[in-house]
Amino acid sequence: MTVGAIIQARLSSTRLPKKVLKPLNDDLNILDLLIKRISTCNFIDKIIIATSTNEVDKELIEFSKQKKISFFAGSENDVLSRFYECATKFNLHTIIRVTADDPFKDPLVIEDVYNAYLNGGCDYASNTLKPSYPEGIDIEIFNYTSLSMANRDATLLSEREHVTPYIWKNSDTFKLKNIKANRDYSKIRLTVDYEEDFYLAQKILNHFYPDTLFGYELIVEYLNSIKINYNIERNEGYKKSLKEDLNGS
Repeated sequence: MTVGAIIQARLSSTRLPKKVLKPLNDDLNILDLLIKRISTCNFIDKIIIATSTNEVDKELIEFSKQKKISFFAGSENDVLSRFYECATKFNLHTIIRVTADDPFKDPLVIEDVYNAYLNGGCDYASNTLKPSYPEGIDIEIFNYTSLSMANRDATLLSEREHVTPYIWKNSDTFKLKNIKANRDYSKIRLTVDYEEDFYLAQKILNHFYPDTLFGYELIVEYLNSIKINYNIERNEGYKKSLKEDLNGS
């Protein structure tokens, strides 16, 4: 059974172009930090950067080669097909979906979700069905069979662009499991979409550095100490795709 962490990454973001390669300090950019953190999960057999065939994303392929990390280039907008083709190419049995603009993915949270996936006899496990973790600590784990079915049957733009909605919207077909945090942290943002998110990520890393494996609860304690205001809507990208579904675009 091959467990693969597929990191979906692109450089053509309109809000913060090339953000995943922006340096957080003299040593690490966003993608460096993310890979460093998830690499400590010893149950992950392979880490793959799944980018697009867009010309601008060739820089990510070069990054992957330099870091000696596996990579795959597929559709820019049909991210579901990109995941399916990537998982097929690398013969993955279990897929851990990782978004590249979340540099603070927590290895212990990934392990909790993975154990729930293994022990729950489910097709899909996550901590996002009923969010209680900070945005950016989200993790989704699912099997290849479910990914294949979603790729075959999903038709909505939001289902194709965001990979997993077809799975978690069809609980009569797929067995789902949700993991909850010990309290509600869901209004906290630890993702990088905007310039202010990036500056905050720099501030967080440089507060803890050279430690790079600090847990999300320590980050929350630090943010509370500097009185950060969380005022950006959660899952903004997915909600935008839902509006596009309705508009037929």
